[in-house]
Amino acid sequence: MSADTAARPVLVVDFGAQYAQLIARRVREAGVYSELVPHTVTADEVAAKNPVGIILSGGPSSVYEPGAPSLDPAIFDLKVPTLGICYGFQVMAKTLGGEVAHTGLREYGATDAVIAGDGGVLLGGQPVEQNVWMSHGDQVSQAPEGFQVLASTAVTPVAAFADDERCLYGVQWHPEVKHSPYGQDVLENFLHRAAGLPADWNSGNVIEEQVARIREQVGSARVISALSGGVDSAVSTALVHRAIGDQLTAVFVDHGLLRKGEREQVEQDYVASTGVRLITVEAADTFLGHLAGVTDPEQKRKIIGREFIRAFEKVQRDLVEEAKAEGEPIRFLVQGTLYPDVVESGGGAGTANIKSHHNVGGLPEDLDFELIEPLRTLFKDEVRAIGRELGLPEAIVGRQPFPGPGLGIRIVGEVTADRLEILREADAIAREELSAAGLDREIWQCPVVLLADVRSVGVQGDGRTYGHPIVLRPVSSEDAMTADWTRLPYDVLSKISNRITNEVREVNRVVLDVTSKPPGTIEWE
Repeated sequence: MSADTAARPVLVVDFGAQYAQLIARRVREAGVYSELVPHTVTADEVAAKNPVGIILSGGPSSVYEPGAPSLDPAIFDLKVPTLGICYGFQVMAKTLGGEVAHTGLREYGATDAVIAGDGGVLLGGQPVEQNVWMSHGDQVSQAPEGFQVLASTAVTPVAAFADDERCLYGVQWHPEVKHSPYGQDVLENFLHRAAGLPADWNSGNVIEEQVARIREQVGSARVISALSGGVDSAVSTALVHRAIGDQLTAVFVDHGLLRKGEREQVEQDYVASTGVRLITVEAADTFLGHLAGVTDPEQKRKIIGREFIRAFEKVQRDLVEEAKAEGEPIRFLVQGTLYPDVVESGGGAGTANIKSHHNVGGLPEDLDFELIEPLRTLFKDEVRAIGRELGLPEAIVGRQPFPGPGLGIRIVGEVTADRLEILREADAIAREELSAAGLDREIWQCPVVLLADVRSVGVQGDGRTYGHPIVLRPVSSEDAMTADWTRLPYDVLSKISNRITNEVREVNRVVLDVTSKPPGTIEWE
């Protein structure tokens, strides 16, 4: 991604949509850089970002309700190619003089649409009759003046429209979801045919741009990288190492919240594949001491985030003499923060603070480092692509996501050494059996959760037990913003359950979490 491309994004205006982040991802999949902005953005703020396109997202509101999310009308005067989706389609219609009506006729889910004429620039080349994914109770009953109707359904006369002269387009359905088979075609037609944007955003360009940016930011200073062994920290560390080489020291904090075998993987596999200098910090006692008696998940995350920083500050002090001898300070800390981390921590476009990620909302105010976060605007699949481009081994790049706070947020209740050992063994069994069944690539991740403050009656060895339940949370997702529970084979679930209850003495019950996201997050805490 060249600096020019990064400076001229497609802006996705978020009206509170469940799929706003997904729209941004689909745009990037089309080879065009995108960013999220809130619907409260002004025309001046939009103009300052110098966008090459605008997409108005869907949303849960009705355009005529009091207080419904609106858009600065002056944005349409900027003459930026714009596409409205669902609620954004209705906002566009209403703002530009069309009519939106509450007819009482709803369309949810799969719906048959009929394309008018040749479909124009937006829908051209697609089947005249096609299945689309709808989710609306209102409808555009009359298109604004100058717009051509491109599609309709049995109950929605204006399901898509276009004003080619002003480069304004809209569809009532959701092209960003895979349930609309030709949805990506709609987005790419808008981006490439209507707006004339090249498909020049890719992982190789991201690396090139970030390497240049990191070198400019760091200069000759020394840098510490927070390496956890997960995909995000591994790729961010490798990217910074590509930029500054031996100026980087990777620091692995063994906080005692790791899964079985993780320390060995970091100290052996990652170092062998990258050649990065690694320092391991023993900090289990410190972390457990500060977590003693703490049960609130937000407090846990903030404590873990704080102690991570304190651990790195200690390394900074330990290395200061070495740095002085070389005449260079240690001023920077690398973190593997991703875009979903920022969004869920309240740093996205008009989003609520769902939970503080330890490397975003959990950082202490007196942070003594300047942060380097080269992955902050990226989604997980993009990070994996960059990791492969950097030459990291598949065992690291393809690893299932694991939260920075580790097992500390997979124990519902106080975190203790004994409880960690129970969870560590149960988690190792689940991972081993999922791998043996060849399911690693079919699931996004499978958190294993210990309900430490819950006990249930069981019978083992003809005797009564009063043990802990273990929760299996297998989920499928593309970007962690939405997820569905993975339908694992019953025989695999049975084997995991039998092994855990037989081999982990303190556990007498294994349960399966079948909740999607939303309403539940992937992690329990």
